[in-house]
Amino acid sequence: MTKAIKLLTALPQAQRERLMELAEEVSFPEDTRVFEAGGVADRFWVIRSGAVSLDQQVTARQYVTVATLGAGDLLGWSWLFPPYEWDFGAVAFSNVRAYQFEGPAVLALCVEDPLLGLSVVRTVAEILAHRLETTRGKLMDQYAIRRSTPL
Repeated sequence: MTKAIKLLTALPQAQRERLMELAEEVSFPEDTRVFEAGGVADRFWVIRSGAVSLDQQVTARQYVTVATLGAGDLLGWSWLFPPYEWDFGAVAFSNVRAYQFEGPAVLALCVEDPLLGLSVVRTVAEILAHRLETTRGKLMDQYAIRRSTPL
């Protein structure tokens, strides 16, 4: 399994400093919906403190948590890929402090500095690979539990 990667610590210092020039400190009170699946994805966050649940709506009133993110974790990657819409929803599980980055500004910086752009894309890809492997493992565990339960 891949190792959990943190965006800001994975970037070389000079690239991290350039990216941080675009950061804005924000906070979300507990139970705040940060974004909804299908909404416009034009920004992302790096969580400084607190926890955020990623969820998927399965019925009109029911959401299923698919992941929980904490300090240092990247929240949001859909800003990087067309059609720039959130694939999941996100809600603050506790009071959250985060760095917010505007997607178009980061994309422009990545075009201006191709080495930074490559670093950002590779790091986000590693983060996604880790989350995919983690989710796959959870699904396999659930499937094994269901298969071993007598009907």
